[in-house]
Amino acid sequence: MNEVRKLVLPTNDGFTDFASGEIFFVGTATVLLRYAGFIILTDPNFLHQGEHVHLHYGIRSARRTNPAMEIEDLPPIDLVVLSHMHEDHFDRVVEQKLDKNLPIVTTPHAADHLQKKGFKATQALETWETLTVVKGDSLLRISSMPGRHGPGVINALLPPVMGSMLEFQNHAQQTIFRLYITGDTLVYEQLKEIPKRYPDIDLALLHLGGTKVFGILLTMDARQGVQAVQIIAPHTAIPIHYNDYTVFKSPLEDFMKAIAAAGLEHKIRYLSHGQTYKFSVSADVAHSLE
Repeated sequence: MNEVRKLVLPTNDGFTDFASGEIFFVGTATVLLRYAGFIILTDPNFLHQGEHVHLHYGIRSARRTNPAMEIEDLPPIDLVVLSHMHEDHFDRVVEQKLDKNLPIVTTPHAADHLQKKGFKATQALETWETLTVVKGDSLLRISSMPGRHGPGVINALLPPVMGSMLEFQNHAQQTIFRLYITGDTLVYEQLKEIPKRYPDIDLALLHLGGTKVFGILLTMDARQGVQAVQIIAPHTAIPIHYNDYTVFKSPLEDFMKAIAAAGLEHKIRYLSHGQTYKFSVSADVAHSLE
């Protein structure tokens, strides 16, 4: 039996809104999520156009875009969800400027790396392990989902990666909203276990881009992105991580065409950098708090 993991955050003593939330797309895999009293940052990357990230084995990649906001302009963050330790997900600007006491939920590999860099509040999760975050009357269950960054033996040469399931709950531990973030994974057999354990996913954020190094696919391209939507079956999906670096070889336009061919356009919402997706939860669910 796994030990129950819990993190208690300071409260704002304000009204907790379960009826609506929003996702602001900063760029790459970086989004700012506001819901149920939480403000969450994912995979923070604030480098600018023309700057390079250093990947493994001396490989560099130039950024093609600018972030939609600067790290200095972030609101007060409750926590960071980090899929893995690559510089296009946690860059040198973030390493220097992010509050070292901010909780970062990530893989054991990334947590160890960040601790050596002085980050004091890392929360390492193994696959399927869950951390419960408490903030006032709101609960957030963050669970590590399976992920594989590369095919076959190539995966062993890359940093371990996790997807994330975020389940927002009320004080009665009723799940009000469920968000899945793929992380930098390829489609593989273990992803099929996710909808078996979590059959009702409200929203999914898809890390696409078709990243290729030496011709080897390392993140989902258009075809795999469609497969992921079919496997996970979220009510709505938003593609991110699709045009920001030179190693991304599968443009968003390819995914849009593949989605249309599969008849799944009704499930997809597209965001450009700086745009916000606003979502609402049905009144019956949102008001089941009493």
